[in-house]
Amino acid sequence: MPTGTQGRGKREPWNGTDWYVSFGAEPGSRSWDDARRYGFVSAGGGDWFSRTLRALPVGARVFTHIPKTGYVGVGTVSGEALPFEDAALVVDGESRRMTDLPLEGNYRPHSGTAADGEDREDRREWVVPIDWEKAVPRTGALWRPGFFANQNSACKLRARFTIDEVSRHFGID
Repeated sequence: MPTGTQGRGKREPWNGTDWYVSFGAEPGSRSWDDARRYGFVSAGGGDWFSRTLRALPVGARVFTHIPKTGYVGVGTVSGEALPFEDAALVVDGESRRMTDLPLEGNYRPHSGTAADGEDREDRREWVVPIDWEKAVPRTGALWRPGFFANQNSACKLRARFTIDEVSRHFGID
């Protein structure tokens, strides 16, 4: 086997639309209830966590997964990623600053300073507005063996089995 191909199966083609988003809802951090209620996904805590989420294009369809829980929502990106402090979401037909909303989660970066001379990493929480087609509470999450999951905050979703099963379960065309 050629070098670098061990463990990699044949890659499925990407449909140009569907993306996977990992929503890390941990106690004392972001809240899936907030994300469902106000229409967003978010990631932060360092460039590695937010870079892929910031790359989500407007109009992309996202399949949202909570690690160790399952798929909880499918929706369409309706705006560009912005830091929490600058983000605004449409609530009841009106644009509202996220900082003014009654949120359950914490979206402010944890304090932490780099030593002198080190690059200061962007630890801010980045927010992407989503128009949910279907979003369910954590208790309604869907998980099956063989579903796609990834540790990146966002990536192209090529797994046809996952797309088809999640879409069917949530009643999405």
